Amino acid sequence: MSAKNGLTRSATSIREFKCHPSIRLPILLPCLYPRRTAVSDFFRRKERNFLDPSDPNFLKRKPTATPEAPTKMPPKGDLAPSSIFDEKTPGEQPDAAELDDSAVSRRDPFVLAAALDPNPVARQRWQRKMIIRDIRNRGQLTKAQQLKRTERESLCKSQFFKTSIKKLYPLARQIAGKPIEEAIIQMRFSKKRVARDVKKHLEYARDEAVVKRGMGLGMVKPEESEAAEKEESDVDRKLKADPGNKANRPGMVVIDKKGKRRFVKDTSSIYVDEAWVGRGSYRGKLDYRARGRAWVMKCPETSITVRLKEETTRIRLMDEREQKRQKKKVWVALPDRPVTAQRQYCLW
Repeated sequence: MSAKNGLTRSATSIREFKCHPSIRLPILLPCLYPRRTAVSDFFRRKERNFLDPSDPNFLKRKPTATPEAPTKMPPKGDLAPSSIFDEKTPGEQPDAAELDDSAVSRRDPFVLAAALDPNPVARQRWQRKMIIRDIRNRGQLTKAQQLKRTERESLCKSQFFKTSIKKLYPLARQIAGKPIEEAIIQMRFSKKRVARDVKKHLEYARDEAVVKRGMGLGMVKPEESEAAEKEESDVDRKLKADPGNKANRPGMVVIDKKGKRRFVKDTSSIYVDEAWVGRGSYRGKLDYRARGRAWVMKCPETSITVRLKEETTRIRLMDEREQKRQKKKVWVALPDRPVTAQRQYCLW
């Protein structure tokens, strides 16, 4: 009986909705509110600007929108006159169109200042500090500054390898102190799996030192012409003729800091001065076990850093050690010096 009364009430509510359109449908049937039906779209076609299929304008093609004019891109910067990436030959003449666009593509110093001089106040403060330091030192360079100007070095750090410090540390000790080519050969024939990554990093560090620092180019001699020989000064001729000049020696024996003797033919050749490893983050790896369990293993990552120098540095260090040894005084068991910090009489 109650079910029949419910059906009659729902039917009555629908009749009331037809008779009274001001009554909203969500109040009576909330489940039909979010749905779109064909009946609701038909009654709301004027609000949504839908075309009736019986309308003669229904099959007509809609007018296409007029294409907008393309926006003009801002002019790009040009290469510097001394750039090595300029494809023009020195004798080639620019076109007339390029001459007209030269004013547009000219570099604006105010725009470049944002990248070249982002913090002018800090730059001026640093320049003032350097000038004051130079005046206090009376223009004399420290030993570290003098070595930076006369000797070359390159520091190169690798990416993180999938290995541990315990496995990578012996390889770092193996290549330290060796010439770069010998270190690469050692890694080539090593049985360690990570040695292949170390070999690639050594080759990259060597190429970077040659390109960026100009290291290892002492034996590269350009084609000497008669004009270059005539322009050679007397000082250069004396240095070449001096047999005591180390740069003119065909080869020499150098003793490294570990006491090992090495034959050096080119004083500008590259060697591995230092090599050390660094700990990285840990990677998570699942270890599947029995009964549907899994543990998380911690896989370490390690990097290696090498410092490359030229044999000129090793020769200087050898000479400094020899000079220090010669200046060292002879050890005496009972040196002749005044007795101090002792009492005049015995304590007993």
